Amino acid sequence: MVLSLCASPIQILNLLPLPTFSSRKWENCRLQTGNFYSIYNSSRNCKKISLQLDCCLKMGSNVLANKTSRESKLVWIWTENKHVMTTAVERGLSTFVFDVNSKELAKDWSSIAMINPLYVKDGALLDTENRSVASFFEISSPQQLDQMLLIDESEITVIHFLDWQVIPAENIIAAIQGNKKRVLAVAETFSEAQNFLEALEHGLGGVVLKVQDVETVLQLKEYLDRKSESGNCLTLIKAKVNQVQMAGMGDRVCVDLCSLMKPGEGLLVGSFARGLFLVHSECLETDYIASRPFRVNAGPVHSYVSVPGGKTCYLSELKAGKEVLVVDQNGQQRTAIVGRVKIETRPLVLVEAKGSDQTSYSILLQNAETVGFVSIDGGWSSAHWDRDSGIYCRKVKRLMKI
Repeated sequence: MVLSLCASPIQILNLLPLPTFSSRKWENCRLQTGNFYSIYNSSRNCKKISLQLDCCLKMGSNVLANKTSRESKLVWIWTENKHVMTTAVERGLSTFVFDVNSKELAKDWSSIAMINPLYVKDGALLDTENRSVASFFEISSPQQLDQMLLIDESEITVIHFLDWQVIPAENIIAAIQGNKKRVLAVAETFSEAQNFLEALEHGLGGVVLKVQDVETVLQLKEYLDRKSESGNCLTLIKAKVNQVQMAGMGDRVCVDLCSLMKPGEGLLVGSFARGLFLVHSECLETDYIASRPFRVNAGPVHSYVSVPGGKTCYLSELKAGKEVLVVDQNGQQRTAIVGRVKIETRPLVLVEAKGSDQTSYSILLQNAETVGFVSIDGGWSSAHWDRDSGIYCRKVKRLMKI
């Protein structure tokens, strides 16, 4: 079990010895456990003279696979709005695209902020020394896209889809797979940018955000920050169970995700946001119940659950489309989308645990064989909870509640 406390992550290193599941699948699954996570990381050490030092966003695949693939994502801004420019620079984005007749605007902005101006001219993006940094194509049909990929030899290509709905983002990714070139697409809304960055799990090489409003930049930055968490390890603290007792009936919440979880993964849940327990998913198969690797039986409606952005919300507030944090025993985290929430009245058990500093934390869970915490040795059934069991928790000093 893992306690999650609000503030900077503090790792809990001894998960409760989860119950002894008789199924062989559990042991095989446990031994094959790997780490999956995605990363969006923005670098602020940008120099206007070197495009290679521009702000990159690193993104890894969240797919259940034997290894995590990573590639850097470029985010450039195309705007004539000074407020958009300053907002972007303050958030670590420093490459800006201008029309060739906007050199005075670029010069003015360069005098007040360290930016990398690029100019669209004759099918290319040129830097301040008139060197070609990337090719530039306006595409309005699948045939034009195929032709461009055949003739273009640039390492970086920016594509402006005049009607990108005609060419779904997935088709674009499929067309460039196996091609070593980096392709960026011009996006005019946040949803377009997200589609280009995520299509077919890998996405394009980046986006050029062409906007005149600050809100879209802020949305993209918030999105990137959420993704960044996926690559950061949470520190978990060690705690020991000191009390287990029946608590009567209550409305408990099963959270069904749009992603599969593997042994050692679950949600951070607790009665108090200062200390959250790592509740295991139902990915383990028993003699009586089939595996449901998308589900966490997370506890009653009042409990806190960890969500992206260093925040928590009540289990009762979760609904389809919301995001939660999936965490494993190593503290690796990733975001997952809630697909369904099931609230039903069930018997509950109260579990209390103490950290090394003797701070107490508690959680209520359904008294059922499929409910348990993450531990070094595997799943842990509520029917086998023992005192002094070591568990993983997350300790937080400060809480931000949605």
